[in-house]
Amino acid sequence: KGLYFCKYMGEADRYQEYKKPRKRFTLGQDNNALTALFALNVIFFLILLLIQVGFLVSERSLQSFETEVLRWMALPSDWLTFSERPWTILTYMFGDAGFNLWQLVGNLFWLWAFGYILQAQAGNDKMIPIYLYGGISGALFFLLAHTIMPNLHDQAGHSFLIGANAATMAIAMATTTLVPDYRFFTQIRNGIPIWVLLGLYVLIDLAGIARLSAAYSLSHLGGALAGFLFVVFLRKGYDGSAWMNRFYFWLMHVFSPKPSPKGEALKKKIFYESGGRSPYQKSSIVTQQRIDEILDKINQKGYHFLTDEEKEFLKKASEDSN
Repeated sequence: KGLYFCKYMGEADRYQEYKKPRKRFTLGQDNNALTALFALNVIFFLILLLIQVGFLVSERSLQSFETEVLRWMALPSDWLTFSERPWTILTYMFGDAGFNLWQLVGNLFWLWAFGYILQAQAGNDKMIPIYLYGGISGALFFLLAHTIMPNLHDQAGHSFLIGANAATMAIAMATTTLVPDYRFFTQIRNGIPIWVLLGLYVLIDLAGIARLSAAYSLSHLGGALAGFLFVVFLRKGYDGSAWMNRFYFWLMHVFSPKPSPKGEALKKKIFYESGGRSPYQKSSIVTQQRIDEILDKINQKGYHFLTDEEKEFLKKASEDSN
């Protein structure tokens, strides 16, 4: 019964790890993943906007901008072109191209609305991996839609995908799956459940691409599926962000100098080698009551049932008596 209780408590503690809020990251704090995603999206947007302005100043058409610049960053809709530009599976999710400022603002708003909750509940190191998983899943859904759906075959090679919608959708779905009972504006009655905000986001997102082909809707739903599966596997004990974080740590330290073996040996000799001396050991104060307890134990069970500490205590007591 006691073992069962301990096991139950351990499982409960592990479950509560995902329930209780952690310390929130401030906007300017070092290694804030949410701020990094904001910065990447804004930087890519400004670079593309600057290039586009350059095309307009030189009196070149927007079609030239899309052909000569944007297509090298956007995800193509056919596998052959994608095989020639494999990097687009990552670059497309950081570019809200052209003068479409509202698309950038909308994505950043929803990214913040769900991202700061995910960061507080699951940890800062989950943010970017979920974003990338959502973007990659959305890209694969986009390519598969043009491959499988007959009505999209003719569009393959002519349409492309760009924007952070699929990756942002992954963040939104992961957050809702992780803390479905979370509420906004709790001062208004019981607050607004997070799933209501998710539903509003999905409706606005799908309405914005209703005029486009079904491939765009499927790419966003693919991002949502990635966020949902990430949390499902996380609850089963598999953390899909672990290998990404290890790779990032290795990449950041790949050129760091390794510690000198001579220096390590010197430190070990000075601080860790004891020269045959025994480490510090605490010893009990010799009392007659403690001696009587140990002697009773010897009478009942035998000397070989004494612990090392009890044997050491008797030895110390005999030395003190001499």
